[in-house]
Amino acid sequence: MSQGDGLLLFRNAIAAQALPVLTTSQDVNTAESNKVDSLAIATHLYFSNPLPQCLPLSASTRFVSTTPDTTAVDLRSIYFAWVKKDVPVNEYIALAQELDGQLPEGQRIRNLVFVERLDLITWLEGASDESEYIKPLEGSGGGNTDVAARVADVAAGAGVPTVSGAGVGVVQQTGVGGRPVKVIDARLQEIYNGERLMGDRNSVLRGIKPTDFSHVRKTAEAFLGRHRKPPPSQQNRPGQPLKPGPTTLANRPQSGPQKAASSQSKRQDPIILLSPSASSLLRLSNIKSFLDSGLFVPADHPQLSSQTSTNLLHITRPLRSLDPSGRPYRFIIVDSPEQFKPDYWNRVVAVFTTGQVWQFRSYKWREPQELFGHILGVYVGERGQNPPNEVRSWGSGVKSFFLERWDEKAHGTNVDVQTREGRRWRDRETVESLWGAIEGHMRSKGEWRR
Repeated sequence: MSQGDGLLLFRNAIAAQALPVLTTSQDVNTAESNKVDSLAIATHLYFSNPLPQCLPLSASTRFVSTTPDTTAVDLRSIYFAWVKKDVPVNEYIALAQELDGQLPEGQRIRNLVFVERLDLITWLEGASDESEYIKPLEGSGGGNTDVAARVADVAAGAGVPTVSGAGVGVVQQTGVGGRPVKVIDARLQEIYNGERLMGDRNSVLRGIKPTDFSHVRKTAEAFLGRHRKPPPSQQNRPGQPLKPGPTTLANRPQSGPQKAASSQSKRQDPIILLSPSASSLLRLSNIKSFLDSGLFVPADHPQLSSQTSTNLLHITRPLRSLDPSGRPYRFIIVDSPEQFKPDYWNRVVAVFTTGQVWQFRSYKWREPQELFGHILGVYVGERGQNPPNEVRSWGSGVKSFFLERWDEKAHGTNVDVQTREGRRWRDRETVESLWGAIEGHMRSKGEWRR
């Protein structure tokens, strides 16, 4: 084993169940005392197995990514891909972009595509001894097989007995320090060399990045709309006078109560846009319990696990200053504008943000100052913490609200959203202030009045 090779050190540490730790020290004697939890702060990775040593996170590894160019991936990106191995692809990309904004100038996380990440995790876990993205060690004789990876995987427990009778198996030998080492038989290694990695439906159907097919729907609508027949009740039978269709009724002049009732029925639903960031306190899983019931529950709470599959919610609320009759407004809540038509942006009344500019890349107004000049911005954070500098630099167009920190011991794991158990009595005050800001913004625009 090469003492300075980050990939082999990482793989052997996983096999020995002695994962490396992040630290700000390059000295092995002080690495434990200077360990940190954040990749944005850490500078080195401390390995305690088999020999204590520190490697810089910016060091290049033998893992070579093919997109967007063929370059070696640094140890920081390898560590990030491992700790985020169980998160979905879209969340992995969002977390990588979020970490990029926190790293010093000139440092960034290499965003591995799905196939590369799958290949890397498979190799690190020891499920495969070959990788088409990993260069062989110098002096290993070339080829795609890493000799050191083929020969030894440090076992955490007892060794694996030899498979007798078939001539193919795993032989037990003694390695450094008397630890058992697994050595793969040559014939078995040949079988492993012939294996082909299979992707899942995401890698087969989607490729490197998702494809937008919204233009196909618009094209199809142009053709299908011409051939759609009206309902039987609206079709004119032979020999009967022509019945006015919906277009004729819509164009007929109206007056008095009929005109007022028609204008009321055409009232469009206002839209609230949430932040898609994984660090946001309010997401689609817990926004309804917060805005509707006045109770904050963490987005990943077990009580809300059944509400994470939807991508659109509706909340009704009466706004007396806009409609004194008490007729409630129905708000549409989404976390992405990808299904928006151009006129939908006129209906957006609030945008929740965590201060990350990448959220606005697909918006009609991409610059925060311009966006929050048209739409109310909402930042929700924990009480006692200041808003990010980005939020404060965007001016009065963004209103800040703060929640009490969630305490699992105090609030319990069985929080009833309907009865508002769990001592979250200050949430209602925050919710009312938030609704007041949204109502005031809608009132200032004018078109939401009755």
